[in-house]
Amino acid sequence: MSEHKPAGHPGGHPGGKPGGHPGDSFDAEAVTDITEKGRDGQRSDRRLFVQLLAFDGCDDEGALVEALKASGMEAVLYANVANPTGVALVTMTEDPAFFTETLRPFLRSGPFAHLILDPAFTMMGRTYSLGHEENLEDWLLTHTRRVSRNPAWPWAVWYPLRRKGEFARLEPMKQGMILMEHGLIGRAFGSKDYAHDIRLSCVGMDTNDNDFVVGLTGKDLFPLAKVVEAMRKTVQTSTYLENLGPFFIGRAIYQKPLA
Repeated sequence: MSEHKPAGHPGGHPGGKPGGHPGDSFDAEAVTDITEKGRDGQRSDRRLFVQLLAFDGCDDEGALVEALKASGMEAVLYANVANPTGVALVTMTEDPAFFTETLRPFLRSGPFAHLILDPAFTMMGRTYSLGHEENLEDWLLTHTRRVSRNPAWPWAVWYPLRRKGEFARLEPMKQGMILMEHGLIGRAFGSKDYAHDIRLSCVGMDTNDNDFVVGLTGKDLFPLAKVVEAMRKTVQTSTYLENLGPFFIGRAIYQKPLA
């Protein structure tokens, strides 16, 4: 006979009260805390949602640019290096309803309506914190805008990735050491103005169940490829990655100016 458990409370104990049951250590408040956290007690419930949609069949890039300018939406339009009639549109917003209430109608009318969506490259994620950000609001709301829409950095490489389950089972200190290796590489390239990165969480929002979306931008393409090459040798990439890519490589033909 199966053990009866009160509905809605894993382990049979509301709030994880003592009693020797599997749910005793469950911390409902911690699990349901959806705020982003930074250094010195900073907290925020704001974040930026970012989506990349790739299209084929473009024979008039200028018309797309004019439509984006008229719309006023925060966007970047890329020419696809790997496809002579391909483009990709990156949009960003704090309100995810934008993607259904504003972006969908926009794409079904005007010059975008004649394009063919390439769903293999669709990516969507949100900004997130690691808990040590000195300026939490800048990281969550401004960094991605600044990196993607800087006219001095038109080249971009965008790709999703998924970690193996083994990574989640590592001790936090071990995870931190592995992630630090990536962080040092990224900062080294950024300090020389070779490459600048965007990191988005896409858990629960990606059709292929990826964990993250990464965007690399810079003034030239080659350094962006070198970042990816350098990352190949890290413990995270060589040992704990399940999937990487597909990669979208493009050069901006329109970037909504920063306010």
